[in-house]
Amino acid sequence: MKLHDLVPNPGSKKNRKRVGRGISAGQGKTAGRGTKGAGARSGEGGHLYRQGGNLPFYRRLPFIRGEGFTPPNQIEYNEVNLDQLSQAFKANGEVTPESLADAHLLRDSRNPIVVLGRGDMSIALKVRVHRISASAKAKIEKAGGSVELIAESS
Repeated sequence: MKLHDLVPNPGSKKNRKRVGRGISAGQGKTAGRGTKGAGARSGEGGHLYRQGGNLPFYRRLPFIRGEGFTPPNQIEYNEVNLDQLSQAFKANGEVTPESLADAHLLRDSRNPIVVLGRGDMSIALKVRVHRISASAKAKIEKAGGSVELIAESS
């Protein structure tokens, strides 16, 4: 095989259509633009923000009007407060995602759990959750309990 033997595959190369070069060329007169109307004019398509009578895209976006988007990948937590824990668990009990689900304290057991500091803690608990507020941690440790964080799987 030599350089002069190399040819492109049949049908892979096609000549450019030369429009507006007379009627015998097959694309003369209106040159494929039809007759009249915006599509037949030069500069067709209007300016960047024109959408032919539709509400323009930039006016449809919520953040312009101060509503904002809901972030699609935000983490939703099951919120559990200390007063709920002290009612549902006995002293030296273990608080885990499974035990919280058994106690019906979770809204959706697939979501991670955060313990918040509302209420007082008088009993010692071993707490294993995904997240905990600083005040809740302080109250649990003051009552003689322990806190362990579980790594969140995303």
